[in-house]
Amino acid sequence: MTTRSLAAVFAAGVACIAMPAPAAEPATAARPATSEGPLTVTTRMMVERRVAASDGSTRTTVVPAARAVPGDRITVVVAYRNTGSAALGNVVLANPVPRNVAYRGAAAEAPEVSVDGKTYGALADLRVATPDGGTRAAGAADVTHVRWRLPGTLAAGQGGERAFQAVLK
Repeated sequence: MTTRSLAAVFAAGVACIAMPAPAAEPATAARPATSEGPLTVTTRMMVERRVAASDGSTRTTVVPAARAVPGDRITVVVAYRNTGSAALGNVVLANPVPRNVAYRGAAAEAPEVSVDGKTYGALADLRVATPDGGTRAAGAADVTHVRWRLPGTLAAGQGGERAFQAVLK
């Protein structure tokens, strides 16, 4: 198995959409995740590790990941904060799932998912094309993007986190 830096695996960033609140209409431009602007977004990866306890039992814990091997279960945490002085509305956090990562599911609050980067919804409602020209129900391995629409407004100084679970291919 090859050990890989998770920073290299997740080189693709989070795209954010935010408008000053109250927004008259939905935001239409995506902003790359950076520390510039009123909305800052960071992504960190956590990896599941089995830890032996003093009583001989084993438990699973989630720790910050520097390296991972194929088959490792990871949690991708997207943290966001409004660093501006005005509230933001219509905030959407969109994160591509890297090609060498297989989406497993929501860590807590379920995101909308996409199998093509264009159409989003619940996984159970999505379909993918088959080689014979038909379609089939989409599965977790077909997910290419995750997205969260934050409800209401994000007040100045307010932030939070969203996460999804995956497996390194």
